Amino acid sequence: MASAAEIPPGSAKLVEVEGKRIAVFNVDGRFYAIDDTCPHRGGPLSEGVLEGEVVTCPWHRSTFNVTTGAVLSAPARDGVSHYSIRDSGGELSVEA
Repeated sequence: MASAAEIPPGSAKLVEVEGKRIAVFNVDGRFYAIDDTCPHRGGPLSEGVLEGEVVTCPWHRSTFNVTTGAVLSAPARDGVSHYSIRDSGGELSVEA
């Protein structure tokens, strides 16, 4: 799916797994994966601003916890799915 080196701390990468768009985030060397699509209007969360464990949708500023997928602020009302990540010697894979 991706190499850990491709996703520096504080950044994200969009990947596709089984036809799903998934955003993978690096939070201080820990990797988290959530659906890339904001449930409000479809904004790409992988292009949002990541601050700590919180990503802000670039379209309408809803915020989500990248460790759980929970929505933290409107206008989105629903959270997004989150996925487990396996790190095998620096090679990451999402279990979707």
